[in-house]
Amino acid sequence: MSLADSDRELVVEELEREPTPAEAALFENLWSEHCAYRSSRPLLSAFESEGERVVVGPGDDAAVVALPDPETGENSDTYVTLGIESHNHPSYVDPFDGAATGVGGIVRDTLSMGAYPIALADSLYFGEFDREHSKYLLEGVVEGISHYGNCIGVPTVAGSVDFHPDYEGNPLVNVACVGLTDADRLVTAEAQEPGNKLVLVGNATGRDGLGGASFASEDLAEDAETEDRPAVQVGDPYAEKLLIEANEVLIEDGVIESARDLGAAGLGGASSELVAKGGLGAEIELERVHQREPNMNAVEILLAESQERMCYEVAPENVDRVREVAERFDLGCSVIGEVADGNYTCTFEGETVVDVDAHFLGEGAPMNDLPAEEPDAPETDLPDVDLEDALETVVSSPNAASKRWIYRQYDHEVGVRTSVGPGDDAAVVAVREADTGVAISSGAAPNWTDAAPYEGARAVALENATNVAATGATPLAAVDCLNGGNPEKSDVYGGFRAIVDGLAEMCETLSTPVVGGNVSLYNDSVAGPIPPTPTLAVVGAKAGYDAPPLSVEPEGELVLVGDRALESGDARLGGSEYLARFDGSDRFPALPEEPAALIETLAAVADDDSTLAVHDVGHGGLAVALAEMVTPDAGLEASIPGDDPAGALFHEQPGRALIQTDDPEAVREAFDGVAPVTELGRATDEGRLEIDVGDDRLEVDAATIGDWRATIERELD
Repeated sequence: MSLADSDRELVVEELEREPTPAEAALFENLWSEHCAYRSSRPLLSAFESEGERVVVGPGDDAAVVALPDPETGENSDTYVTLGIESHNHPSYVDPFDGAATGVGGIVRDTLSMGAYPIALADSLYFGEFDREHSKYLLEGVVEGISHYGNCIGVPTVAGSVDFHPDYEGNPLVNVACVGLTDADRLVTAEAQEPGNKLVLVGNATGRDGLGGASFASEDLAEDAETEDRPAVQVGDPYAEKLLIEANEVLIEDGVIESARDLGAAGLGGASSELVAKGGLGAEIELERVHQREPNMNAVEILLAESQERMCYEVAPENVDRVREVAERFDLGCSVIGEVADGNYTCTFEGETVVDVDAHFLGEGAPMNDLPAEEPDAPETDLPDVDLEDALETVVSSPNAASKRWIYRQYDHEVGVRTSVGPGDDAAVVAVREADTGVAISSGAAPNWTDAAPYEGARAVALENATNVAATGATPLAAVDCLNGGNPEKSDVYGGFRAIVDGLAEMCETLSTPVVGGNVSLYNDSVAGPIPPTPTLAVVGAKAGYDAPPLSVEPEGELVLVGDRALESGDARLGGSEYLARFDGSDRFPALPEEPAALIETLAAVADDDSTLAVHDVGHGGLAVALAEMVTPDAGLEASIPGDDPAGALFHEQPGRALIQTDDPEAVREAFDGVAPVTELGRATDEGRLEIDVGDDRLEVDAATIGDWRATIERELD
């Protein structure tokens, strides 16, 4: 680790002396891109983060949002927390531990707010599925997530998986967590009062994860899998489970004044950020930290990213109670110092190794002013493909195929809150404390944002909101994980800036505040940069916990809402799986003109008694959505209007939904003036999909569809 010369000059100017080795290492990590957001922070003001439901917005370990009272619509005293983080570089170097510790970190962010974790969502991005290295990474990442999540008893209920050639040298692992708390339990990461003790609870500190923050702030080198292994943390989910339960006791006892989990930059990052948020300092004795390795020095103790550790601010009279709870759960506990007026200071064996202003340490990094090159608009080059071949190819492509092989490894029932689990448009978990269902959707669409970063990011926001609305829930808030390549490349930074603006614009249009998030840059390798990837995790709320199924019942009419292309005849295939499979390009689809009204109406219609099934139309287009609704016991007969069969079947304009209903006229009336409604056909009891489109008729039975959709299982089982 080394501090850049330009940064060292600023530090020397502020300190009026040369930094100590410990100070230099601390600044190098806390001023890294990963911690300081030096290239992205200037862009993040585009996001609207305030709203009537927002209790705690960006800047803390997790955001806090009030659930609406199902009877009055006013804010209740029941809160959910939202957080998301990336563990991209670690998951390339060590897929199992990299992904596992990503889960552990976002769960501890939830604990920091006085919340109990109730659901996880993972959004994963890999290179082409037919590459052996991609399969190796996929299997390791899924095993890491399932092992850690299953062991700690937090269900993984939602997420996404995408394959794209530009992730070959740098996969992405983005994990979101939803927690549950209330007004009385809420804790923040803002230190409260000088004289309060700083108490470290959890696993002993070792040498793993040293320099993890700086490692995450540079391109992956060709030898990263071997040379960067020491920067990857090693997780212990059983210790995390004990920490979860101990944290719950401490919160219920009311003995925690503020809290921060130990993640990036370890103890130095957590403790300095905690006191800086309160405008205070600290006095820490590093040798007091309980350690699991001999002869650790000050830098190692400060910056090791050993997992399963929390830093608490505790009033002196409550320290003994914290010790008792830690001992009860077989966790280490060290009183490492106290909150103080003045600087953030650390001593080691009687020698002062850090003496800096905490605010300067956390906020003093200069922001980067980088050139941004606008992405080029794609030209239109459409392939000529037989429709039957196209249907099989797109439905069976890894991006459109079933992800059952992945989510069946996750325990999504633990906690007995899951009403709708993985495999649907969005998950729904029951918050019985407020008689409310919380819907969760998470993901991005690399084909979309690769083809058109700004419009693709707008589409990602609308797609996630549509998933939530399809369960009958109204979106409340979102957190984002903004992934990009090396920002020092003007074309890469231009694409990144475009996804920020697009995501911000659509979220504001939908009145869905972005209350927190994470930025991961330098996702670049010898294989090149990743596509700009704006993962969005959206939560919504509804009265009760039930949601309409995705699959059709044997009887009922089928309507399609929101499809502008069928109405206008202008089906744009840009960003579609169809063009990805058959090597073509086109403009990105035009989005709905009234997206907020569309989402509100869809949520209301999905909750109506006459609605039998609802399914978002997204990746793979209408053809894939129709195929996914068919079961061995119920099929569909659909007639699609227009003279562009490929466009109608495979374009991927978001903001569309298929609705099976007993009352198609009521659906038409509900969407009048909001979005077009097209009556497509009806459900049958024959377990077949029959589509009339243009001069073609496509017929396929449920068993064949099931075989097509089993691509991932067939390859990996």
